[in-house]
Amino acid sequence: MIAKNFPLVASIAEIHRCAGAGMGGLIVAVGIVLMVGVAPARSEAQQRFVNVYNWSEYIDPAVLDEFTNATGIRVRYDTFESSDTLDAKLLAGNSGYDVVVPTGYFLPHEIAAGVYQKLDKSKLPNLVNVWPEIASRMAVYDPGNQYAVNYMWGTTGIGFNISAVKRILGPNATIDSWDDVFDPDKIARFKDCGIYLLDSSDDVLPAALHYLHLDPSSRNPRDLEKAAELVMKIRPYVRKFDVSEYLNALATGEICFVVGFSGDIKQAQERTAQAKSGIAIGYSIPKEGAQLWFDNFAIPSDAPDVAEAHEFINFLLRPEIAAQNTNFVTYANGNLASQKFIKKSILNDRTIYPDAAIMARLYTISAHDEETERLMNRLWMRVKTGM
Repeated sequence: MIAKNFPLVASIAEIHRCAGAGMGGLIVAVGIVLMVGVAPARSEAQQRFVNVYNWSEYIDPAVLDEFTNATGIRVRYDTFESSDTLDAKLLAGNSGYDVVVPTGYFLPHEIAAGVYQKLDKSKLPNLVNVWPEIASRMAVYDPGNQYAVNYMWGTTGIGFNISAVKRILGPNATIDSWDDVFDPDKIARFKDCGIYLLDSSDDVLPAALHYLHLDPSSRNPRDLEKAAELVMKIRPYVRKFDVSEYLNALATGEICFVVGFSGDIKQAQERTAQAKSGIAIGYSIPKEGAQLWFDNFAIPSDAPDVAEAHEFINFLLRPEIAAQNTNFVTYANGNLASQKFIKKSILNDRTIYPDAAIMARLYTISAHDEETERLMNRLWMRVKTGM
């Protein structure tokens, strides 16, 4: 391979000039040929990189290789397990990351803190593929969609082992209500086969507030106390609070009931089907409504590789690439043009891509102020410890 620093045309001209000087010139000419032929590959210092920080198991690994092959930009890829981890790293500054994936309700206070830079939309031509409905809902957190663009979205609902439900509740039983979670008598029936709840106050407490017919985004301390008290009543039946292990636990039959993220539970469903394990997994968006959440691409204000960050985001906004990631992680994405490339089994699944009637019952939560956040953290610790 001929390096860009050694243009072939110029080298040939130099060869002719040297060859005309006799044998010595010919030796020099041969040397030039050898230099051209063995010109080194681009050095590490010259290599372009993009540093990405995303949720774990949240991208098709092949996409990263495809991006490098298409652009020449190598990807340094790290993962995190919670929004709090990302939030703390960004607020501390100098994270070293170029592209991060914050959840929607964290955006307002992070934007206010100057954590992100505005997207240069002139460098994101694939924004034409964005789904207007998702972008408009996202605008609750990022007015004008100036700082972030949606990557994936989904719901927080109920995952369950279908065989266990039929065995415990009867062959015609359904799991379709928050009653199945927050009524102690009902959830207690699944204690022996294993119950997990998300280790996320931002998901479970709003669901409890919604169940109590209170504002899921309430900052009223009395409302939050009521929500925590409700969760405390079912605490004795919960085996574990978790954000990462429940997918495998559900897929292997270790547990039979979980409040979790739609995509994780659908992945568990797909794994059991592929493994032909005989375990069937169901997912329900409770009929009363559930939280709609968004995970998004954003560029930190101190990102070292801004041009590469835009190239990475623009690449992932290609319809076929967005579909490739959805087909891999089983989450809905905010790219309308990608839908023609998405597996029909995913696109037609109303627990992944809800119809208009279900979408109308989904709620979003707003960002919390620091005082509310501290209170929620204290209440959540009380819930988890059972004290």
